Amino acid sequence: MNIAQKYSHLNGEEYLIVHHQQEYQEIINVIAQIDANAHKTKVSDEKGRQGELLYNPTTLNADFKHKLQQLGWNERRRDFYVSTDFDIVNKIEPLNFQDQKAYLEGIGHPLHSSYNQTDFIKNKIGIEVQFGKYFAVTYDLFVKHLSFYSGQIINIGIEIVPTKAMQKDMSSGPPWYEKEIHNVMRHGRTNPPVPLLILGIEP
Repeated sequence: MNIAQKYSHLNGEEYLIVHHQQEYQEIINVIAQIDANAHKTKVSDEKGRQGELLYNPTTLNADFKHKLQQLGWNERRRDFYVSTDFDIVNKIEPLNFQDQKAYLEGIGHPLHSSYNQTDFIKNKIGIEVQFGKYFAVTYDLFVKHLSFYSGQIINIGIEIVPTKAMQKDMSSGPPWYEKEIHNVMRHGRTNPPVPLLILGIEP
């Protein structure tokens, strides 16, 4: 596969080039090693497309996972407590899970826990490969990457999504690069407040 388009948010790509050239090259190499045509195995049952072969998101994700894990990229879970009090959220967000609990218990705040999980992390770089439903990318960009960034687990988030040219040969529902970039741009140049590199890939 190829990186057809890319968008650097808050100097995300520049950060990788300066501080993580090796990891960035690993990501580029893995994308290049994926044979998209080998994953055109899903038989469509959608109206008007019955019998058409489409890209299979399940096997594509598995291929990315296998190749990235071989290079030491592994999933990571971040547990945290939640609050509806703005001041408390700002206080606990940088803390680890245990320190969050201790602080909340100390002020008598209810303990409601949750978690985020990201596909791949290595050397404070987080990667999400998204061939699923379109709304998952919005969650990745505006919630998940930001959560790991605020928790000082990553310094940059990378989102890998198909371009429109590839998405048209997938079942209805997957995200496409051009739309996701539009969504980021219309929020303004500093939102979300985390450095990102969004890669649009296609065969």
